[in-house]
Amino acid sequence: MSEFRPPVADLTYALKHVVGYDDVAQLPGFEHADFDTVAEILDEVGTFMAELVAPTNRAGDLEGARLNPDGTVTTPTGFKEAYAAYVDAGWGSVPLPEEFGGGGFPRSVGLAIQELTTTANMAFALAPLLTQGAIEALLNYGSDEQKHAWLPKMVTGEWAGTMNLTEPHAGSDVGALTTKAVKRADGTYGITGQKIFITFGDHDLSKQIVHLVLARTPDAPAGTKGISCFIVPKYLVNEDGTLGERNGVHTVGVEHKMGIHGSPTCVLSYEDATGYLIGDENIGMRIMFVMMNSARLSVGMQGLAVAERAYQQSLDYAKERIQGRTIGATEDSPIIDFPDVRRMLMTQKSYIAALRRMMLLNAAYVDRSTHHPDAATRARADEIVGLLTPICKAFGTDLGNELTSLALQIHGGMGFIEETGAAQHYRDVRIAAIYEGTNGIQAADLVGRKLPVRDGASALEFIASMRELDGELAAAGEEFASIRAQLKAQLDTLEQTTVWMLRTGATDPNSVLAGSSPYLRIWGLVVGGWLMAKSALAARGLEDDGIAEAQLPLARFYAEQLLPQASGLVGAATAGTRDLFALDADALADAARRGARV
Repeated sequence: MSEFRPPVADLTYALKHVVGYDDVAQLPGFEHADFDTVAEILDEVGTFMAELVAPTNRAGDLEGARLNPDGTVTTPTGFKEAYAAYVDAGWGSVPLPEEFGGGGFPRSVGLAIQELTTTANMAFALAPLLTQGAIEALLNYGSDEQKHAWLPKMVTGEWAGTMNLTEPHAGSDVGALTTKAVKRADGTYGITGQKIFITFGDHDLSKQIVHLVLARTPDAPAGTKGISCFIVPKYLVNEDGTLGERNGVHTVGVEHKMGIHGSPTCVLSYEDATGYLIGDENIGMRIMFVMMNSARLSVGMQGLAVAERAYQQSLDYAKERIQGRTIGATEDSPIIDFPDVRRMLMTQKSYIAALRRMMLLNAAYVDRSTHHPDAATRARADEIVGLLTPICKAFGTDLGNELTSLALQIHGGMGFIEETGAAQHYRDVRIAAIYEGTNGIQAADLVGRKLPVRDGASALEFIASMRELDGELAAAGEEFASIRAQLKAQLDTLEQTTVWMLRTGATDPNSVLAGSSPYLRIWGLVVGGWLMAKSALAARGLEDDGIAEAQLPLARFYAEQLLPQASGLVGAATAGTRDLFALDADALADAARRGARV
């Protein structure tokens, strides 16, 4: 496995030249977060991750987290030391409120830090990622007393946090959960039930773990309307803030997974554990969505981050692997000189650049939605966040799967051998398209909730804003001609398909849902192409800079070789349900049996 090279130069380029970070830094509360300061922070974070976190990635995969006979969970070699150094450095607290000990930096900066952490070691990065989601839920819904009791040590990372949603019979259908919460005379609740797939549900990185648990009170309404959310700590906390006795939550299993072995995915048993209600009863779904929406952007970023790590390794291998001779060569050549290997490398690099810009753009709109002084601007930014979040999550993680597969392909047969480490990236990233709402759920959210905002005007206005780049592309000359032509053509594709979705959804929502995943992919491709075009335009006139020099060929490759896929997806997006349901379950089984006999 090759050494990790932090992509700080491209991160800072994207922040400054593509997503408008200088405007974000002018927002009230972010005056201290000027670009030069942020660039220094990201450079330091990159060095930290390369030196202290990235070396734990391989050990995490080989050793995995383990459940001990006494019920404790041990993380792989190096995790505990790296996490202690992470807490001491304060990297997790950078984007969190100053009131509770954070740095008060924008979400866009926090996402860049998350990317660097995740690229170094996805399994390790899940611990602070989940803690941040729990923090944001408490910031939005916790009482003042709860915030001051729990947040300071969660912000520093001394205490970790989790989300406890899933049960054996209640996965995506959260409303089916049965974990009980019975109110006691002292105002606390007794929590009883079992939760599965709890990331970092137990570990040895922090002394305390603050579980945010969804449960149902005895007289609660059925389904999602009857869910409440509770703070259930691993250890009860004494009045003086010290840790007290163990609460009634225990780890009964650690899942054996395809990837992210270093992250303990736990089965937790709650046995009349003491819980503290967050907000009011029966608003647990609202609280959950604060955690989920924060996590969905971060999970989309995971697809990008692991793809970056896999790309770096495949690039190193392509430069070193001597195999055959290219046309005109007089001696054996490195495989990087072969056109098809170059195609795979350029596909990885251009998609990664597009994804990075997309994630940061989403985060920059989060900053505007929370800190802009104008209410109308905040509201519009919030609409754009709602639109971009399912696209970032699904497109980012789908590409994570595809690009790590390309990296493995470049390794050839050696990629299929575990010792090279290429397979780890492929295995690790596979979960990202599944958790925090499967990508099919993201697509359903896009067409069912986000597209109808203001009867479709919100999405159509965003498409119109992307078209505003056309004049600048026209003035840029012949070098940008193909970018302009393809972007215009695929913006037409996106708009026409969006109009079909809006028209059809009113009378045939099943047909809209049937085409929702390819439709979301069209959005991802087009937004990526638009951002790559912006990136190339911004590079003109910059001083000799390796990052700037790469923008035009990357944008042109994306426009000419990747973006045209959007028009090919229209058929799938608008086909409706006729053939999806033409064969019933028995007919599908019969077809499979007939195929087996042949």
